[in-house]
Amino acid sequence: MTTSPQGAMPPAALAQIREKARRLRIESMRATTAAGSGHPTSCLSAAELVAATFFHAMKFDPADPNSIAGDRFVLSKGHAAPVLYAALAEAGVFPVSRLMTLRQFTSELEGHPTPRVPGVDAATGSLGQGLSVGAGLALGARVKKSSARVYVLLGDGEMAEGNVWEAAAFAAHWKLNNLTALVDVNALGQSERTMYRHDTEVYRRKFEAQGWQAETVDGHDLAAVIATLDRAKSVSGRPQAIIARTEKGYPISFLRDKDGWHGKALSKEQLEKAIAELGGAAEIAPDPGRSYERKTLPKPPDFPAPPAPAYQAGQMVATREAYGTALKKLAAVNPAIVALDGDVKNSTFAEALGETDPTRFFQGYIAEQNIVGVAVGMAAQGLVPFVATFACFLARAYDQVRMAAISRSSINLCGSHCGVSIGEDGPSQMGLEDLAMFRAIPGATVLYPSDAVAAERLTETAARREGICYIRTTRPKLPVIYANDEKFPVPGFKVLRQSAQDRVTVIGAGVTLYEALKAYDELKSKGVAIRVIDLYCLKPIDVAALGEQVRATGGRVMTVEDHYPEGGLGEAVITALVAGGVPLTGVRQIAVRGVPHSGKPDELLDAFGISARHIVRAVEEL
Repeated sequence: MTTSPQGAMPPAALAQIREKARRLRIESMRATTAAGSGHPTSCLSAAELVAATFFHAMKFDPADPNSIAGDRFVLSKGHAAPVLYAALAEAGVFPVSRLMTLRQFTSELEGHPTPRVPGVDAATGSLGQGLSVGAGLALGARVKKSSARVYVLLGDGEMAEGNVWEAAAFAAHWKLNNLTALVDVNALGQSERTMYRHDTEVYRRKFEAQGWQAETVDGHDLAAVIATLDRAKSVSGRPQAIIARTEKGYPISFLRDKDGWHGKALSKEQLEKAIAELGGAAEIAPDPGRSYERKTLPKPPDFPAPPAPAYQAGQMVATREAYGTALKKLAAVNPAIVALDGDVKNSTFAEALGETDPTRFFQGYIAEQNIVGVAVGMAAQGLVPFVATFACFLARAYDQVRMAAISRSSINLCGSHCGVSIGEDGPSQMGLEDLAMFRAIPGATVLYPSDAVAAERLTETAARREGICYIRTTRPKLPVIYANDEKFPVPGFKVLRQSAQDRVTVIGAGVTLYEALKAYDELKSKGVAIRVIDLYCLKPIDVAALGEQVRATGGRVMTVEDHYPEGGLGEAVITALVAGGVPLTGVRQIAVRGVPHSGKPDELLDAFGISARHIVRAVEEL
């Protein structure tokens, strides 16, 4: 669209966009009525905002709606999915008839957006996460040297989420002038009026305090919305926020600013009345049933093998340190590698990449929810993000990880300082639930390297795999036990000690593998042979191969882990063996039980029952 020399949009052009807004309203209501469910009133309040963004502000190619060269739109208020789908249809991504398949089992147009839909980069059904994704898309465009802009539409209800303000601070810190947030302040939540109702000044001041350029606007004054979008494009050095006062259900007389309509579709009679108020509309043709689901999603690119690990046998190296070394090596051979860290870069060793190439390391500070969402946005731009923090703090971002899986995103997370082995810092810093968390994520890969060689190799594996990948690293320095040319296929494990006389298969990983090796030596001196396995890959598990090892020891298996018993290594092994039909004659699960406390690592391993002494006793009992 063009504007006149005076800056005002020509009346004919403005009328075209106004007609688009009218159609978005009608199509949103029709789709939700056909589905019998949905959020039409949330769509109605945002019609001008969406129409002005899609049909005036955005550089958008309907033939390639997720192009790195094109602008991106993130619907953070994901329950308003029908208005987004209507905009995509009006833009030519798929026919308008497809809208009438909303929420059907056979349709890609789900109740909340997912990347199954062309033009969608992330799932946004869980509120408060879209601005982080938008920041990641904007940052990804910068890394890829694209001039593309990112627009994020938020609802005022989700502005109560802390994640929004984590993202706002991050975007301002990184001076993301290619990011524009539009806030639909319709003052109605699901159950009651929103916290600040129609006080748009509150939101404006909050964004300004974070370092954004922010202004308020009447969200139903199309010309004013367009003007604010134009001004946003001219801002340099900081992101922009457009705070729009709207009314939920606007402009339908029986819906406008009315309580009790959230998440309710109109009846056929109500729909007819609403469409009549909007000036009427032709019927939508029946949908022929063709799917427009995306055929491909961004996936990690192939890259040459990085330099091999270079350690000496017995050398004391923490796996967290090897993770940093691996990042640096990977970045040298794969330009898509980027790293984010939650202000613990000198503990996770993610700083190794930042020191080598500061343009590919992004400090996220203590805002774990945001950095996971940013990673999802960066992955949607074709990058390969690694996010690192202490394993326990990833619990804060679990919903973001869950949504990343629903987004079919390929992101990598490294949780360091796991288990009681961290020592004196105490239980608030001990990751003892992380394996359970990530094992529950659909399609996730869960890796637990025990030495520096394994840590480097498995970090490379993560960079190549699709989906969510979690790497668990350990704080203490541990001796190198593998040769530098050792390979670690996924799924897989390593058998470190075995004989024909083995009575029990003992399975550990990380620090407990070394305790199992100590127990092996003590038991051997007593004439008792055990098989020791390093289960470096907890998900997926090679059930057939692991079952063979357990069968060789008479069906007796023992697991030992620096983790709570629920959902960790032990449950992973036992569940896999039972599901695989492996007959078990004896099972023992050794894990941390009860809330630990401060102490030296060796003291804690012993006090909480996962040291070599406890393994020896359990084997003898078994």
